[in-house]
Amino acid sequence: MDWRLELVQVPVSDVDRAKAFYVDKVGFNLDHDHQVSDEMRFVQLTPPGSGCSIAIGTGLGADMDPGSQKGLQLVVDDIEAAHAQLAGNGVEVGDVQHFPWGDFVFFSDPDGNAWAVQAIPARD
Repeated sequence: MDWRLELVQVPVSDVDRAKAFYVDKVGFNLDHDHQVSDEMRFVQLTPPGSGCSIAIGTGLGADMDPGSQKGLQLVVDDIEAAHAQLAGNGVEVGDVQHFPWGDFVFFSDPDGNAWAVQAIPARD
């Protein structure tokens, strides 16, 4: 049996602001934006090439404060290109950091949800 992680909720205070950040600045694809009811809005966004999406919205039932999601990680082939794309789109992104286990850049969304972007070194 496969066990796939395909959706992670990211708590935000302003759905439209977060949606614009993830689509226009980070480059995620907008999969769904549905106003399910007066109390619930579900927005699903997927990083290009990813099998896992994020959900933002209102009334989704998670008991998390906006900005409390930490440790989210994206993996890319080219950290320099990823850094250039994020910075070029106006994302406040840190400098590229090199470690034996990979190269990283870090950024946060407007609420403070923290992301790492890693390029994994070639494996022997």
